Amino acid sequence: MKAIINGKVVTVTGETYEKGTVLVENGKIQAVGADIAVPEGAEIINAEGCWVLPGLIDCHTHISNFGEPGSIPGLADGNEMTSPVTAQVRAADAIYPDDYAIKPVREAGFTTVCVLPGSANVIGGTGISLKLRGQTPAEMIIAGSEQMKMAFGENPRRVYGSQKKLPSTRMGTGAVMREALYNAKVYSDALLEAENDPSKKPKPDFKLDALVPVVRGEMRCRIHAHRYDDILNAISIAEEYGLDYCIEHCTEGHMIPEALNEKHAKVVIGPHLTAPSKCEIHNHIFANAGILSKQENITVCLTADTASQTTALPMTIGMLMRHGLSEEDAIKGVTINPAKVLQLEDRVGSLEVGKDADIAIFDGHPFDSMSLCRLVMIDGVVYKNSL
Repeated sequence: MKAIINGKVVTVTGETYEKGTVLVENGKIQAVGADIAVPEGAEIINAEGCWVLPGLIDCHTHISNFGEPGSIPGLADGNEMTSPVTAQVRAADAIYPDDYAIKPVREAGFTTVCVLPGSANVIGGTGISLKLRGQTPAEMIIAGSEQMKMAFGENPRRVYGSQKKLPSTRMGTGAVMREALYNAKVYSDALLEAENDPSKKPKPDFKLDALVPVVRGEMRCRIHAHRYDDILNAISIAEEYGLDYCIEHCTEGHMIPEALNEKHAKVVIGPHLTAPSKCEIHNHIFANAGILSKQENITVCLTADTASQTTALPMTIGMLMRHGLSEEDAIKGVTINPAKVLQLEDRVGSLEVGKDADIAIFDGHPFDSMSLCRLVMIDGVVYKNSL
């Protein structure tokens, strides 16, 4: 058994204990509180003067899929740019356990990430959640955590418009999305009908098979959309086909907070440290996360996007706090909220009895640029300890 003692324990979903104790055994949290008896023989981790948090979560990354350092300029494994609909491809097939970003991101306090395909395609394939440990992809992957990546806006139409292919416009993107979902719905309905009449079973279609759980509402969609018209269009099409969705980036969300609140939207905001390299991000503001977090029904997550840049996300969140994001919402934005988006809140995202022992200890406020993550634990195993 391991006992973390004397730290400021932030459970996220319950109390914060100014001088708390967390007991860990067999990879799980066994006890959390202020007056917890430490069993004899327990390994003591003295967190005096430190903040003890659940392991941080970045639920929108391209760690290992985009690859660092880049070996072939202009090429990476995160975008299969050969068709606007590649629902059948899987980020899991490009997981590289020795990717440069994994170790520094983990040592910054992150224990879980979601690796998504990029946004070059209208439907880009499935992403997967990982624990940042292990020597093989199978050891890293959290089984059953697949989510489908989709994209609106400038990226798909730039990629395919430059090839004189559909889509070259926002109209085309909407049409490609609807056609793919329509075909998947027809295919899904035929599969259901064939359960009673096998003679009606449709011809196998690998691409449509990947979209069956999407149109049945069984697999969450992660929809890239920066501009508010793209955001609203994404929501409209998602509702048209009964999709379970989350809006990625949501750069102009601050322009439509009431509309997003009405939809009980889940949003992943970021990257924050980016130049206005595309027209659709010209209205980026640091106050975005704070504005949306103040809405009662919006679930806000915070991301650095990309790969090793996640190491800078904690201190970046400090900057967002200076622009109106509360401390409570800041902490939730990289703990319990992304756990909910990834549908892993029963395992990670808070310090609760029975959850995975994924813990990060900081020697100051976790979002202060002067603080360092001193200890990282995943499933009870310590990967970094400089206390």
